[in-house]
Amino acid sequence: MKKIGEKLQERWKLKSLTQVFLVLLVFALTGSSVLFLKKPLFALLNLDNKLDGFLGTLIYLAVMLPLYQILLLCYGFVFGQFSFFWEFEKKSMRRVAGLFKRKKKSDSTGVSG
Repeated sequence: MKKIGEKLQERWKLKSLTQVFLVLLVFALTGSSVLFLKKPLFALLNLDNKLDGFLGTLIYLAVMLPLYQILLLCYGFVFGQFSFFWEFEKKSMRRVAGLFKRKKKSDSTGVSG
């Protein structure tokens, strides 16, 4: 039975367990940094009291998601894993873009036109 590090190495197509460790470290540092920066950033933008309900969630995502992605690439660069995270970001953005694309309709014969 494979260990979790080996499974991640295979899934992410990494060359070594050291690279798996570095990728996990980058994810951990990025998440921690976003949590650390949230409060002062929202105070600076005067968004502290505006985070209620659905609108608050949208504001949070609009501000924090780009910050997370930028930090992910920065930490990836610092730890020598930029190419992995660049591909990871492109794949993630394609998935997000796919959520907003309209599905093509086909007629009852199954032929689109």
